[in-house]
Amino acid sequence: MSDNTFSPHGKHLIAGEWVAGAQTFCSDPAHGPAHAFSVGTVDLVDRAVHAAEDAFWTYGYLPREDRAAFLDAIADEIEARSAQITEIGTQETGLPEARLNGERGRTTSQLRLFASHIRKGDYLDLRHDKALPDRQPLPRPDLRMMQRPIGPVAVFGASNFPLAFSTAGGDTAAALAAGCPVVVKGHSAHPGTGEIVAEAIAAALKTCGLPEGVFSLIQGGTRDVGTALVQHPLIKAVGFTGSLGGGRALFDLCAQRPEPIPFFGELGSVNPMFLLPEAAQARGAEIGTGWAGSLTMGAGQFCTNPGIAIVLDGPQGNAFVDAAKDALAGTGPQTMLTDGIAKAYRDGQARFEQRNSVKPLLSTQQEGRTASPNLYETSAEDYLHDHALGEEVFGPLGLVVRVKSPEQMLELAKGFDGQLTATMHLDEGDAELARRLLPILERKAGRVMANGFPTGVEVSDTMVHGGPYPASTNFGATSVGTLSIRRFLRPVCYQNIPTGVLPHDIA
Repeated sequence: MSDNTFSPHGKHLIAGEWVAGAQTFCSDPAHGPAHAFSVGTVDLVDRAVHAAEDAFWTYGYLPREDRAAFLDAIADEIEARSAQITEIGTQETGLPEARLNGERGRTTSQLRLFASHIRKGDYLDLRHDKALPDRQPLPRPDLRMMQRPIGPVAVFGASNFPLAFSTAGGDTAAALAAGCPVVVKGHSAHPGTGEIVAEAIAAALKTCGLPEGVFSLIQGGTRDVGTALVQHPLIKAVGFTGSLGGGRALFDLCAQRPEPIPFFGELGSVNPMFLLPEAAQARGAEIGTGWAGSLTMGAGQFCTNPGIAIVLDGPQGNAFVDAAKDALAGTGPQTMLTDGIAKAYRDGQARFEQRNSVKPLLSTQQEGRTASPNLYETSAEDYLHDHALGEEVFGPLGLVVRVKSPEQMLELAKGFDGQLTATMHLDEGDAELARRLLPILERKAGRVMANGFPTGVEVSDTMVHGGPYPASTNFGATSVGTLSIRRFLRPVCYQNIPTGVLPHDIA
């Protein structure tokens, strides 16, 4: 047995206490041993949320430096468990070690970036209108404004990112940075990875001397557990990364509460990629090969996977398609994250195979938990008349849409739903068309890029990972980057409050 082996105990973390449940479920790893984990319950949700509310009265009003030190400590504790996290993460998900190591580095870097960001204080958006007692016809009072944390936040772990979008991932890190305690509903695809990361957070809480109710992890559970979490009256916001169907159901529950709360759901997209004529003519084959690499990265299990490519019909489009097809044909089967995701990929492929308007360019057989690339082609007219062709297929499946003219390319762009990303491949001679296309794409996507591929999301001050529905449920928010912290804050105006009474950040 490896010195790095981590053997999960399978319990929930509820306000510093590891709690077992009466019922258990078994993990379903891609390889390695399965482990038993306690099933979450509605009672555990209530305990965790009440502990979070109690902790908020301390944690939400700490000096920024204390919260920043906590985020740094979480990063340190995760790194101290790096080998164990990689081992169980690769077992549970089937992802390669390099991917897990990279994702862990992204997670710890994000925590440290957020710590640095809140230390600077810019996120508070401090504003001050000084009193004007002599103003006519009426005096103006002293007015100050700042952003304040909203309270306990529920976070749902994602299936495809066991670290960066799960237990200590972007939503958790952003909420903790804002001053909000977090209750995480762990994803059953990687419960052992969630457990060891929760251990890291619990250790950081003790090191920093913070209330243990600041963080809880509830594993597994039936649908009523998730429902109880989003409908608990003490929960003030929800962060979610996952499917459109699951996210929409939770979004509706949040809206139907006696006190509606914001639901920040990132629901995925097809991330259209437009090849403008000059670029396609000059380097269509090169772009096609690059697209195939992006399409199959991580078995296509990225929310930024560029699933649709739009090209002009003709020789330049043929060069792109031929190169993409050859590159995809040379890519072997890859292990998917769960059996359920693999089945959904097979169902998505069947949806394309059954349509007369779609021409198969590369059609492969799927077996078990693995996925092989598939490539299809359709016309702009058929695409615009069949909304189902624009639905995300989570996996390495690409669709080429042929357009007859630049004008039809613009028409097609207007027909897309909301997206996380949109890409233009352009050369100097494409500038005029790009200027016409850009205003359309920026209304459709949260991130618009040129001459690249959207898989790979930089964690920075400027990143926007969100977009119009159905890409996300709040077009004004991002789930990546320092701006994501603002989701869990609200502005408060203080009028004529004495300086000695004001919060320390504003006085």
